[in-house]
Amino acid sequence: MNAVPIVFDLDGTLIDSAPDICAIANGVLEEIGAKVLSLPEARSFVGHGADTFVRRMRAARDLPDADHDTLMARFLELYEGQVAHSVVYPGVLDALTVLATRGHRLGICTNKPFRPTEIVLAHFDLTTRFATVVGGDSLAVRKPNPEPLYAAFEALGGTGLYVGDSEVDAEAAARAGVPFLLYTEGYRKAPLSEVPHTAAFSHWDEVPELVRALSAQSA
Repeated sequence: MNAVPIVFDLDGTLIDSAPDICAIANGVLEEIGAKVLSLPEARSFVGHGADTFVRRMRAARDLPDADHDTLMARFLELYEGQVAHSVVYPGVLDALTVLATRGHRLGICTNKPFRPTEIVLAHFDLTTRFATVVGGDSLAVRKPNPEPLYAAFEALGGTGLYVGDSEVDAEAAARAGVPFLLYTEGYRKAPLSEVPHTAAFSHWDEVPELVRALSAQSA
């Protein structure tokens, strides 16, 4: 497992984007006179992509199914340029630098739509850090289906390990048959003991040595 490819989730793993997603949702809701979401509500809806987020938002505000396409279109319109409230988690940049220096090829596999992913990566000057990016609309399926992970690893030239923060990420990694590093400070909803993982970490400073340890165990 020496210098294997590493694929990362984005929202809740590399960046905390929930405040921006909440602001986008509330912009949509305010336009139709509906009650806005709290940040904890918005955070709890993240994970399965924009379509599921909007469905959960509708359900929370008892909005008709017939409104879904209109709300979804407006949500995506606002989503594309909203980055003002997102932040990179502490230690991410240093960890990515160390991993790249050690020869790991890095990629992204996220359920966030591709265009907003491109924009937020550029906003934080992260674009060149990743050799491939698979978004939530890059394929016909999204995580936890393993196909997006397979596509990311194929683009990186081999199978490696996946780093994420949620039950969705854990299931995708399990179905793809790859080791999973779980960031405990993201958007996970279930107790840590109920989320399958190879190793867990609470700060990104831990990641380079976790990767080294996994490499040594498999060597």
